[in-house]
Amino acid sequence: MTRPMLFLDVDGVLNPYAAAICPDGFIEHEVFPGEEPIRVNAGHGHWVSELLGLMDVCWATGWNDNANELLAPLLGLAAFPVVRMPVPFRPAEKVARIAAHAGQRPAAWIDDIHTPEAYAWASERTAPTLLVTTDPAIGLTRESIERVLAWCAVETKNGPRGGPPPDSIFW
Repeated sequence: MTRPMLFLDVDGVLNPYAAAICPDGFIEHEVFPGEEPIRVNAGHGHWVSELLGLMDVCWATGWNDNANELLAPLLGLAAFPVVRMPVPFRPAEKVARIAAHAGQRPAAWIDDIHTPEAYAWASERTAPTLLVTTDPAIGLTRESIERVLAWCAVETKNGPRGGPPPDSIFW
């Protein structure tokens, strides 16, 4: 069985940039001089580490290598592979890059913006695929992690199938 992949965005997922004020549990960090601070909840590092036992994690963000250099240390995470994005980019442009990186492996993707192109890609794949959309004012929640863990447990138990699981492609 091929390990599932997790594609993880940063802004709107690990950095709830759309919140009017810094949410409880988050600390603001000045990582890009002259720009807005990022908001980081160190507990998210523990949640992502839980997923590492079952999945291969990749950054899928315009942060590119900055995710490993600036964010991963704040979360207590090791470096992950990076799905490189042009900067700036339109959200729909992520799909082809993630698709190429995923190949035929089962894949979960946590992002605050899943475009119609992302949903089309997920529904057309023969490998199991899960899209988890976060609210950019809230960011990653425990509920989102539980959804990925439950999906991953089913995928690793049952192995590859001919098509996506019924009624559970998207959460």
